[in-house]
Amino acid sequence: MVAATALLVGCATPPPASDPDAVAEYKQTNDPLEPMNRAIFSFNNEADSLFLRPIAQAYRAAVPQFGRDRIADFLDNLDAPLVFANDVLQGNAGLAGKTLERFALNSSFGVFGIMDVAKPMGIPPHDSDFGQTLGVWGIDSGPYLVLPLFGPSNIRDGIGLAAETYGDPLGIYLTNEHMKWLIWTRFGVEAVSQREAYLDFLDDLQRTSLDYYATLRSLYRQRRDGMIDAGKHGVESIPSAGRANADTSH
Repeated sequence: MVAATALLVGCATPPPASDPDAVAEYKQTNDPLEPMNRAIFSFNNEADSLFLRPIAQAYRAAVPQFGRDRIADFLDNLDAPLVFANDVLQGNAGLAGKTLERFALNSSFGVFGIMDVAKPMGIPPHDSDFGQTLGVWGIDSGPYLVLPLFGPSNIRDGIGLAAETYGDPLGIYLTNEHMKWLIWTRFGVEAVSQREAYLDFLDDLQRTSLDYYATLRSLYRQRRDGMIDAGKHGVESIPSAGRANADTSH
C-alpha cells in the first residue's frame, strides 16, 4: 500500500550528481518519500489538533497526576510480555530477567500493574520492541516513513509495529475471547496517555521549530538509533514518555 501510494504522489527528486554535498545530504536524510510523508504528516497534525490534543488536554485537566501515573503504569505492565520477548530475541538475558521481575512484582504487589513498585526497588522500565530487534539483528531501517495516525517511522519499524500488533499475547487472547472492543479501548487509552505525556514538549517543539516535520524526523531517528545501540550492547534504552511518566520524561 505504501509503495503504491508513493508511486501515485511521487518521490523527492534526488539532487544532480554534480552536487556532491547535496547528494550526501539527500542520502543522510533518507527520505525519498518526502512528498507523501509531508502530506500524511499534515493530515496527522490536523487530526491531532482537532481531536487527540484536545482530548489529552481534557484528560490532564480532569485526572490528577497521581491518577495519570497509575494509568501509565498499568499500560506499561500490559506491554511487559512484548518487552520481555524482544529482550530475549535480542539476546539480552539480563534485561529479560529484569523485565520478568518487573512484571511479577508489579502484577502482584503493584495490584495488576497499577503501581510501579519495581522502579523504587531499583528496577526501572525500559523500551524494547520488534523494530528495535530487527535493527539489532542488522536489518537496515529503509527510508523514513510517516504512518497515518501513528506518526514517524520507517519501513523496518513499520514492519515491527505490524508484527507486534498481531503478535501481542493479550491481543490474541482478547480476540479469541471475542472481546476485540477491549483491544480498541486499550489502544485509545494508550494514545491519550502518550499524547498527554508529550503535550508540553510537542507544543514547545512546534513553536520553536523552523520545520516541525524535519525536527520530528531528526528526533525520531536519534531515539531509534539510540535504542538499537542500547539493544546491541545489552543496556537499558530510555523509556518513552508514557513509560517514564510525564513528570520525568523530558
